[in-house]
Amino acid sequence: MSAPIHGGFTEPQMREILERACAAIGADSADAVYMRGQTNAVLRLSSQPLVVKIARKGTDPDEVRRTVEFVRWLMDLGFPTVPLHRPDLQPLVIDGHPVTVWTYLPQPDRPVPAEAIAKPLNTLHSLTQPPVLLDRLDVCAAIRISLSRTTTLPERTLHYLHERVDNLEALLADVRYELPDAVLQGDPQHGNALHDGDHAVLCDWDSVVLGQPEWDLVTVEVHCRRFGYGLQHYQRFAEAYGWDVTRWSGYPVLRDLRELRMITTNARKATHEPAKVAEVQRRIHGLRTADTRLVWNIL
Repeated sequence: MSAPIHGGFTEPQMREILERACAAIGADSADAVYMRGQTNAVLRLSSQPLVVKIARKGTDPDEVRRTVEFVRWLMDLGFPTVPLHRPDLQPLVIDGHPVTVWTYLPQPDRPVPAEAIAKPLNTLHSLTQPPVLLDRLDVCAAIRISLSRTTTLPERTLHYLHERVDNLEALLADVRYELPDAVLQGDPQHGNALHDGDHAVLCDWDSVVLGQPEWDLVTVEVHCRRFGYGLQHYQRFAEAYGWDVTRWSGYPVLRDLRELRMITTNARKATHEPAKVAEVQRRIHGLRTADTRLVWNIL
């Protein structure tokens, strides 16, 4: 039997869930195009402009129901998000596996620039409390969960990462935030936004939480710096948003925590993708040498 690679599913398992989900909404799953599957299994239908997202194996359907309810709220507000298709029917649950269906937006070859993310992100941070019970951001807990589930790194490396999160947690206690609590996208970056005509819309709401906007802003900065977009690319974002997180006293702590979370998340996911371990280890070496300019390869 083939190893699970598509969001924890084998190819036959994924295709069966896709076929049944499409049947439930009256769509044709034939010739669906596989797009990605590191976290969720995502496929684009050939029969009509829809994208089907099969949540990672083991995902609690209630988590996806919360995401659907949140996106419905955004849609009702006219917020720039990728829309759900037939939100009244979602999420679909196939043998306990939650599935969502979204409108497909054709994309040009270029990614969404960070500058275009600024306005929708600023709008998100100004919204009132949503009618959905959202968790509060706890980045240190998330890092420790990833470390506890990582099987791809040697013990000495795991020990170093545990020590690093402990030290950063101690520093975090003294951080003073300047922006008021808000709804956070949780992982705003070039890959979680799409072109929609002449503007950008946000997508991938699985990480939505309550917390400090500085977290979302440092996430954008890390992606601009670590993935080779350059300083000017980030500066245009900061100007469009109206606040530069790198000029804030708490920036070094949040920067280091965001990078550590990205590294440990990928270390956990590399269980079924050992080819990615080398890049994870290269990033960890960069942490050890305090190389904040090391450009990361996208995983």
